[in-house]
Amino acid sequence: MSFETLRYEKLDGGVAVLTLDRALRHNAINGVMSRELPRAWAAIDRDPDVRCVVVTGAGARAFCTGADVTDFVLDGATLGDGEAGAAALRFTSLQNGCWKPVVTAVNGYCCGGGLHFVADSDLVLCSERATFFDTHVKVGLVAAMEPVGLARRIPLEAVLRLALLGGAERMSAQEALRIGLVGEVVADDDLLPRAIALAGKIAEHSPAALARTKRAIWGGLDLGLRDALAHAWREIEAHQDHPDLREGALAFAEKRKPRWAP
Repeated sequence: MSFETLRYEKLDGGVAVLTLDRALRHNAINGVMSRELPRAWAAIDRDPDVRCVVVTGAGARAFCTGADVTDFVLDGATLGDGEAGAAALRFTSLQNGCWKPVVTAVNGYCCGGGLHFVADSDLVLCSERATFFDTHVKVGLVAAMEPVGLARRIPLEAVLRLALLGGAERMSAQEALRIGLVGEVVADDDLLPRAIALAGKIAEHSPAALARTKRAIWGGLDLGLRDALAHAWREIEAHQDHPDLREGALAFAEKRKPRWAP
C-alpha cells in the first residue's frame, strides 16, 4: 500500500506497522490522512497475512496532535453535520469495523483527536516522554468524542481533567500508567520493538478467534451485562463450525504449531 501521509510495513509473523507520517506537523490528521486511514484499515481487514497491527507516529516528538484544522480548511475537507459528521470520524480500527487486534505505541505528544487511537486500541504502550492532553476547549471547541471513548477505559475524573483543563496540565506517562490509560511505559528506544513483540505474540493465535474475541469484548461495552453476555455467547456459537476450533485441539494434542485458517 502506498500513501502520502502514512507509512505501512508488513513484517514477518503476521504483524503490520501503520505509522502516522507527518512528523513536521506532529502527525496531525489533515484532509489527506483522514481519507487515507479508512483505506488503510479496509486493506488491512482484507489481508489474510496481517493478524495484528501496531500503530505509532513518525519522528521523535509526537504521536498525534489531532486534527490539523488549518489544513482541513485549505483542503476543503469537512466532517459534515449531525450523524454524518460523527460517522466521518474514521481514524481507528474500531471506527472502520476492522476487528484485527491493534497495539498502539505512543511515542510523544498525544493530543485531541490523537486520543481516538488510544481510546480504541486493544493494547497501549507509551514511551517515557509521552504526554496526554486535550486542547479542544482552549480554542473554543467542544471536547466530546475523545472523552466519551476514554471514559470506557479510565476513571471519569481523569477524563474530565483532560477535557476541562484544555491542556493547561498534561498527563505524564507514569500517570497514564497509574490510571490504566496505558499498559506499559518503556524507554524511548524500546517502544516500537516492545510493541512489535507483543503484536507478534498475539499474531500467533487463530485470526478468527482473535477477531471474535475482540468483537465480543468491545461490543459488550455498548450493552448492559445481560445483553453483553448474550452477545458474547453468539460470538462463541458463531465460531463452533470454524476449522480453527478443531485445528487448535489437534495441534495441542500433537505438540505442534497450529496451522490456522485465514
